[in-house]
Amino acid sequence: MELRTADLLDGHEDLLKLGQLHVVAPIFRSYGGRRVFHGSISTLKIFEDNSLVRKAVEQPGNSRVLIVDGGGSQRCALVGDQLARLAMDNGWAGLVVYGCIRDSRAIAGMDVGVLALGTHPLKTVKRNTGEVDIPVCFGGVSFVPGQQLYADDDGVIISVSALS
Repeated sequence: MELRTADLLDGHEDLLKLGQLHVVAPIFRSYGGRRVFHGSISTLKIFEDNSLVRKAVEQPGNSRVLIVDGGGSQRCALVGDQLARLAMDNGWAGLVVYGCIRDSRAIAGMDVGVLALGTHPLKTVKRNTGEVDIPVCFGGVSFVPGQQLYADDDGVIISVSALS
């Protein structure tokens, strides 16, 4: 059964009222070949340096979703086709990038969810800086490692626990 964000919200209005379910502001565009995805959240906080993104997607994803808080920068791309392919090959359900990606045509053909603010052809610098698995905030919500993310063409929702 494919999970739909609208149906999940309709079926869990009590959790929404209790603050255990949150709707992310509609700031993202979908670029990956997988338009519907969900999983446990892992986070990165970086700025114009995607070194930690590579380190994360080289590890087994176990159907998790990698949240990349790039500070909303639109001056370079934090994910390209090589990193998206690594994420797909290593079992990540998806990537949510608060920043830009590149190689969007190639990424569109990959079986991995990829949401981002936009595209940019410039790659990042490599400084190996950033933070891993800390709460990050953007789109009007906090993304906490271990929480659940559900995404489809209608939007993105975050839950403190798994929904059905």
